[in-house]
Amino acid sequence: MNLPVKSIDELKGAAKQLIDFSDKEKIFLFYGDMGAGKTTFIKSLCVYLGVREGVTSPTFSIVNEYEGEKTKVFHFDFYRLKNQSEALDMGYEEYFYSDNYCFIEWPEKIADLLPPHYIRVKIEVLCSDERLLTCDKI
Repeated sequence: MNLPVKSIDELKGAAKQLIDFSDKEKIFLFYGDMGAGKTTFIKSLCVYLGVREGVTSPTFSIVNEYEGEKTKVFHFDFYRLKNQSEALDMGYEEYFYSDNYCFIEWPEKIADLLPPHYIRVKIEVLCSDERLLTCDKI
């Protein structure tokens, strides 16, 4: 599924489309260059899921936890991980297999630890405000 996003105002609709597309899958992997908009899109997904608190990048904490209307949301940023053993030490399995939403930035840092099924979201910068979101079920 391709979701062209021409402005930040269109992220709410894109979030709804992605959650509808995902069916019952709750693990989402986000790929894109630094500054492509991964965290910004995750904020829209969290709002769609009923998160009322501020959503921020977990760059230094690795994971942030939010309460949605019907589920918890775990937001990961593995950019600063030195190796996969750091994810093992934090108990990533408890999060990934909790049946809660998991939004994972920089999943390539933990490639060997990823679950067998997930939604892959690639964010491509087209110009300053426009993005192309390519979403696949894996």
